[in-house]
Amino acid sequence: AYEITYGDWSSDVCSSDLRAVLAELAAAARTVAADPTVKAVVVAGGPKAFAAGADISEFGDQTRAREIAEGFRAAFDAVAAIPRPVIAAIGGYALGGGLELAMACDLRVMSERARVGQPEILLGVIPGAGGTQRLARLVGPARAKELVWSGRQVGAEEARAIGLVDRVVAPEETEAEARRWAGELGAGAVVAMGLAKAAIDDGLGRDLAAGLDLEAEAFVEVFGTEDARTGVASFLEHGPGRATFSGR
Repeated sequence: AYEITYGDWSSDVCSSDLRAVLAELAAAARTVAADPTVKAVVVAGGPKAFAAGADISEFGDQTRAREIAEGFRAAFDAVAAIPRPVIAAIGGYALGGGLELAMACDLRVMSERARVGQPEILLGVIPGAGGTQRLARLVGPARAKELVWSGRQVGAEEARAIGLVDRVVAPEETEAEARRWAGELGAGAVVAMGLAKAAIDDGLGRDLAAGLDLEAEAFVEVFGTEDARTGVASFLEHGPGRATFSGR
């Protein structure tokens, strides 16, 4: 079960069927992405497990595995595409698909008692929902290979040290810290944040020249926002860091 939430908007994703869960998660992410009143997002699980991943018995044969992999791809890509800051609150175990969901978020807050990992290799299979791709982009290819090949669980301090998570807090503070962080980011120029997010994420798959072209396009686009006009006017009158943004 997952919860996607910000402010007064919340969506529980808790169907017992894996494909239904993934479809609900994708729908919730698209709803958030299309809502201009949403300023930042928190993805949270329970206190014992952010998510333990999929039940391997559901995969069956290669046909079933392909169907489920496609569902994971659609759901996690939808989370990653939300044009706002998205923060995972990892309160407990995040293994397999659970860690892959957390890595689809922009930032991760982890309980000091939580554990994360990609244990698929222990079953003779490999991650199929971003574990070989997003993990390598976060921690580098060598560390990603070691984690995937060993299938071991990683504690909070190691996860922070290697860049897999961003903040480590006491267990009872995990979701509250994620919400506080979302509130801070959500008070800023969130349209500009979304453009910067897209430029960073999309630019990773391009060469430097193409990435710089993408950045230039986003730079021009942001000057059409109300927040840019507000920010520039505030800077000229009051100096930096004094603007109040509308999120438009």
